[in-house]
Amino acid sequence: MTTLRMFPASTTGVEAGEALVAEGALTRRDALGASRKGKPKAARWVLHAAARAVSFLLLMFMVLAALVLIGVPMVTGSQTYTVLTNSMAPHYAPGTFLVVKPIAFDELRVGDVITYQIDSGKPAVITHRIIEVGATQSGQRVFTTKGDNNSLADPNPVEQVQVKGKLLYAVPLVGFAANAVGQTGRSAVLPLAAVGLIGLGVFTMIRGAKNGDSSRKKAGHRA
Repeated sequence: MTTLRMFPASTTGVEAGEALVAEGALTRRDALGASRKGKPKAARWVLHAAARAVSFLLLMFMVLAALVLIGVPMVTGSQTYTVLTNSMAPHYAPGTFLVVKPIAFDELRVGDVITYQIDSGKPAVITHRIIEVGATQSGQRVFTTKGDNNSLADPNPVEQVQVKGKLLYAVPLVGFAANAVGQTGRSAVLPLAAVGLIGLGVFTMIRGAKNGDSSRKKAGHRA
C-alpha cells in the first residue's frame, strides 16, 4: 500500500524533495541504530546463559567429586589409599586413588583386587589381585596374589589377618593430591574438603546468577 505525503501549497517542489530525502535518511538511520542496539543485547544474553551453564556444571562437578572422593568412603566405612608403583598398571597406575571397603574374608574370590598388609600388624600395605585360593596345612584359607603388571605371583600367601578390604572403585591421578595430605591426616581433612568443594560450587553458581541479573538491569536502564 502506498502512503501519500501531503505538503503545504506554498512548498516548492525542491523543498518537498529535500524533505522526503531527509525523512528517508532519518528512517534508515533509526532502523540501523535499532539493529545495532539489538545485537549487543543478544550477545550479552548468550554470555550470561553460557556463564550460568558453566557455573551449574562446575557445581555438579564439585558435588560429584565430594561424593566420590569423600562422601562414599565415609558412608561405606571404606579406607582410601594411593597407588605408588606400577605393579597394577595400566588399570591402576601410580597416582590412582583407591577406595577399599572392608569385606568378609570368606566372600573374597579369585579376580578380586584386595589391599593387605605386607607384614601382619605393620602399616605398609599393597594392593594386588587374587589369582588363587588355597589353604595351609592346618586348613586355614589363604590367597595367592599378583600385580597385574608383574610377571610373577607374590612370594608369600595372604592370610585373613592381613586383609584390609576389597577395592570398591578407583579414581585416576587424584591420589597424588591425597597422598600429599598423608594417610593419617585424611580423616580430619576429608570432611572439610567435602564442605569446601560443595561450598565453592554453590558460591560460583550464585555469583554467576547475580552478575547476570545485574547486567540485565543495567542493559534495561540503558534501553
